[in-house]
Parts: sequence; structure tokens; C-alpha cells
Amino acid sequence: MNRIEERLELLKNKDKKAFITYMTAGLPNLAKTAEVIKAQTEAGVDIIELGVPFSDPVADGPVIQNASFKSIAGGTNIQNIFEMVKEVRKTCEIPLVFMMYYNTILYYGVEKFISKCIEVGIDGLIVPDVPFEEQDEITMYLDKENAPILIQLVAPVSKDRIPMLVSKARGFIYCVSSMGVTGQGAQAFHKDVAEYLQSVKAVSKAPVMMGFGIKAAADVEPFKDFIDGCIVGSAFIQLMEENDYDLEVIKDYIKTFKRDWS
Repeated sequence: MNRIEERLELLKNKDKKAFITYMTAGLPNLAKTAEVIKAQTEAGVDIIELGVPFSDPVADGPVIQNASFKSIAGGTNIQNIFEMVKEVRKTCEIPLVFMMYYNTILYYGVEKFISKCIEVGIDGLIVPDVPFEEQDEITMYLDKENAPILIQLVAPVSKDRIPMLVSKARGFIYCVSSMGVTGQGAQAFHKDVAEYLQSVKAVSKAPVMMGFGIKAAADVEPFKDFIDGCIVGSAFIQLMEENDYDLEVIKDYIKTFKRDWS
């Protein structure tokens, strides 16, 4: 088990739901990113998705697109993100997942990239622009000790592909709640989202997480019986930006969500 699996097993044993946040690395700068990671850990977040900024984030809506643009403009790149994570790992054991696009991995060198993830302590990878049938380019390097888990994405249109997508999944299944990009809000949840989540839950051995369009625990309360946790991204970034990355505001949001959700 790596940190993701350990945390989710602990929550399962306590009959608790997972709360996962997404933040873009490098906002407002990498030093503050490290502070936010530690603040979230203190507040009780279960897993943190750390977005690696990219110039063409095809799965993301305006909020995360803008966050990526500002982070890149500020000088953030994969190398200094690795350095920041390495420093964070000296005092923080929270499960960390890179959410990123394949071009960054390919340019860095896939084998070299995975080795660096192991070195600094990255626990998982979400790479939305790599289809299941082409994941061998990454998974062939994931048999090393302490290698990150490649998290599987499932969408409402996956249907007959769901058993294949979850067959060998580890960590958790990322269930996209709507068609389109991140940050659309709960009103954009797919019309058959409950049926879809149930179909994933029925065949998945890995915990099922719901993401896209979630802001508050009330947004996912109707689906609590079909999922093991949820992911908040765009709304969390907006909260941080609107409050100048105030650590107490960040902690309060996480504590409130956890209280209402778990």
C-alpha cells in the first residue's frame, strides 16, 4: 500500500468519506503552495491533487485554465514543483497526486519522470489526455517500489468500458460527474449521474470518487450511497484567490466540508 491506499483504507474502516482537494502548483507562488499543502493537512484533508500547470489543459474549465496561465507566467515548471514537493515531504505525509497532461511527462522523459516521482514522494498520477489503451507508455515504469499509482478516470459515457477501466485500478476511481470541463457547477451534473455512479461502484474494487462541479458537501449528499468520497477543484481555487490564500480561511473550508460530509 502507498499513502493513498493507506488513507482510504483507514477511512473505510472508520466508515468515513474521503475529501480530496485540487490546487494548482505555483499559485500564488511555490512557497505559498507548500504552506497551503501543510495547512490542508492540519485541517484534515485526505488527499491533495496538485495540478501541474500546462498551456493547453483540455479537461479544465476557465478557473483552472486561468490558474495554469498565471502559474506558468510566474515561472512554475515541473522541476521546481519537484523541488517544492521534496521540501514538503520533510514534514508532511499527506497523499499527493499530480494532475497533469502527458506532454509534460513525455518531454521530461517518462522513465526519468517516474523515478523523480518516487524520489520526492508523489503517490499518484492523473493524466486525463492518455486513453486507457495507451497507458502502457506510463504503466511499464510503475512496477518499481514506491512508484505512483495511475488513477483511472471514468465518464458518464464510458458505459460498456467501465469494467475494463476499473479492472486493475488502484488508489481510487475518478468519476467525472458531467460532460465537458471542470468547474461547471452542480447544475451541470449528468442527468443520469446517480445511475452511472452506481454502475461504477458495482464493479470497482477501488474506492469511487466523484469530481467536477462540486463546491459544498450538499452537492454530493444525494450520491453518498454510491461514492466513497469527492473532489473539489475550481471552487477551492476560487475560494483561495478571493481570500488571498489566507490559511485560516482554507482550513475553515476544509473542516466545514469534512464535518458536513463525513
